[in-house]
Amino acid sequence: MTNSEIKAIIEGLLFVSGEEGIDLKQLNEVLQTDSDVLKTCLDEMIEEFQAKERGIQVVELGGSYLLTTKAEHASYFKKLVHSPATATLSQAALETLAIIAYKQPISRVEIEDIRGVKSERPIRTIQGKALIKEVGRAEGTGRAILYGTTKEFLDQFGLRSLDELPPMPTEVEEEDPEGEADLFFEKFQEQIER
Repeated sequence: MTNSEIKAIIEGLLFVSGEEGIDLKQLNEVLQTDSDVLKTCLDEMIEEFQAKERGIQVVELGGSYLLTTKAEHASYFKKLVHSPATATLSQAALETLAIIAYKQPISRVEIEDIRGVKSERPIRTIQGKALIKEVGRAEGTGRAILYGTTKEFLDQFGLRSLDELPPMPTEVEEEDPEGEADLFFEKFQEQIER
């Protein structure tokens, strides 16, 4: 595989990994290519994206690589965020919002235990859309922030109260827990789209 082909695959992987990003170890597992080659390709991609007139860039944050927008375009992104047409949420944000809606008040750590992945960015996304807010602090060491939904959440999804949320599945079949989760999120998405 050529470096150009590797870069194209990396770009796609960075895109699908979204806000979570992907680290060198994960890239190595997926591409099964030498780590030095991957690091060289990533470094070249960082330079290429910076050198060209592009709206996105490849950055390394905390050992993970991800695609981000460029800071000089921030004013346009702010306009988009405040536009009423931007009501869609990513799958990660939707999952996080559903967990908060059903389990509130809940801490980030508890959300991550349920989702099985980091949830800091989805929390920031839905907090930025005023769908959730800090509702207190947990007792004990660290006093973790607890999250709950807002009036805007109810308004956005056409609910009078949280009692109108679709019921959660009562039983998860042993052989298909992922299918049950998909059904739950589909029901939640239907509720959102009404």
